[in-house]
Amino acid sequence: MADGAGGDRLDLTGAVDAVERFLLEGTPSLTRDQVLEQSGVDEEVAEELWRWLGFPQADHDDVAFTPLDVASLRQAVELVELGVLTEDRQAALVRTWGRSFARLAEWQTTLLADVALEEGVGDPVARVAELAEEVLPRVEALQAYVWRRHLVSAAGRLLAVDTPGSPAAPLAVVFVDIVGYTSRSKSLDEAGLVGWLEGFESVCTDIAVEHGGRVIKNIGDEVLLVADDPAAAAAAALAMVERGADEDDPFPQVRAGMAYGEVVSRLGDVFGPTVNIAARLTSVARPGTVLVDRGAYEALSGRTDDEAGTEADEDDGVGDPRPGTDDRPYRFRRVRRTSVKGYSRLQPWVLRRAAG
Repeated sequence: MADGAGGDRLDLTGAVDAVERFLLEGTPSLTRDQVLEQSGVDEEVAEELWRWLGFPQADHDDVAFTPLDVASLRQAVELVELGVLTEDRQAALVRTWGRSFARLAEWQTTLLADVALEEGVGDPVARVAELAEEVLPRVEALQAYVWRRHLVSAAGRLLAVDTPGSPAAPLAVVFVDIVGYTSRSKSLDEAGLVGWLEGFESVCTDIAVEHGGRVIKNIGDEVLLVADDPAAAAAAALAMVERGADEDDPFPQVRAGMAYGEVVSRLGDVFGPTVNIAARLTSVARPGTVLVDRGAYEALSGRTDDEAGTEADEDDGVGDPRPGTDDRPYRFRRVRRTSVKGYSRLQPWVLRRAAG
């Protein structure tokens, strides 16, 4: 075991068995064949579920399972029998579980190891095992609570509509991209890059939630967010651009693209032409600007494309007045049509806050 004097990390492999026993509610005592026999699940079905979840396949004689695996396999099959996991839903849903929890588990394991090492007292291997018993039940309960709150939020969005269960609904979609990411990332070490990106993602999430939106995913140097209300999406995009323009703010300079229209929501992600257009607009936006498509322009301004000014003209402040004032919140500048991948002569507008 390294002593850490030269920056080497201590060897914590001795904690694996203790953590495994705690998480799996016992020492592995069953082979794959025994799990299949006790659960009554067909081998082909079980292998398919495990593969979708991202777990490696164990050999027939490997003692790698506990009674918890038996119970969980039964529950998965019960969901299939109840019609929740139909054949066309199984792969996508279970893969989503696997990917999401794999990322979460890696972060939480790293967190436990870091805490044990940072304390610098006693045996770090024993401390990791202790932390697992002390911390993980609380984390598990908190995860269940967060999941329930998100279910409530999703139910409010998806069930309280005219056509619940419809695959498509109008949404405002925004991509926010870091300007100069490649050059900046080359100047940072691994820890610095991770910290910088985490700070960027954290601020974007805070701004999105504050304005009534929600982050769908982070894609390296880019964040994808959506909002039911186009004005909320516009406010969030403008707030991020303004943060990036402040030289005293560590938030990086960004550019954004926004589109509004029908969007297909599936398994926590969004799809469709509206999403594609927002992404394409981001790729052609100048640093520190927000480009919007025709759908967003019309929703925010109350005008149709035919009523807009000529190319490169500055529109008057338009949009619904701010509460209690006669001020219009936005200004638009119609820019030249642009051709991007998949879309010929796409018409964008630069979105700005109205002066005052």
